[in-house]
Amino acid sequence: MISQINRSVVSIPSNIAEGAGRNTNKEFNNFLGIAQGSSFELDTQLIISNRLNFISKEEYHKVELQLEHIQNMIAKLKKSLNV
Repeated sequence: MISQINRSVVSIPSNIAEGAGRNTNKEFNNFLGIAQGSSFELDTQLIISNRLNFISKEEYHKVELQLEHIQNMIAKLKKSLNV
């Protein structure tokens, strides 16, 4: 579980950075979609971790709020690209 969470956490900013380095907004939008997908994957892994009592409800809610903020930022950035 830790390995999967780490991969998701690294994937989010890595895909944003790779997309930002692409030549078109369409390509950037695609990588933002991948980053968004990784954020939802992370969300699922956190839910599972909480249900299995690997993390407390308090820890889960703290990270969940931060992740939701990141997901909203990605969504707004995607919308701003007008693709």
